[in-house]
Amino acid sequence: MTVIDPRAVVIRYVEAVRDGDADVVHDSFAADATWHYPGDLPISKVWHGRDTIINDFLGGMGPLIVSGTMRIELTGTLAEGDQVVAEWTAKAKTIYGTAYDNRCLGIFTVHDGKITSVVEYTDTRHAAAALFPDHATP
Repeated sequence: MTVIDPRAVVIRYVEAVRDGDADVVHDSFAADATWHYPGDLPISKVWHGRDTIINDFLGGMGPLIVSGTMRIELTGTLAEGDQVVAEWTAKAKTIYGTAYDNRCLGIFTVHDGKITSVVEYTDTRHAAAALFPDHATP
């Protein structure tokens, strides 16, 4: 199914992440998409390319989360033209025994029914404490 409306593309993507639908997650991104994750964490950088975003960035979080504990909830979206602002919560138990409970906001750009870029804003201090407890921050 091809979804063209930018808001519908982003909602479909977040729901696919929530539901573990890898095919829809893959289909949501343009091949040359980028994802910017801020801060000074091991995952903080601009990720280039659909496969890198899916396999290395999103997939790289999997080993830090206790299997079956991740809960994603889309709490709202705003759209204007090809940009969609989406807010979601992410909750999980980490392999370190900590609770990951974060609010995330992403500015998604969508062209021709595909996500071409994401800039994510989140509480990186909480992410560091819960997901990267041994990471020294400057």
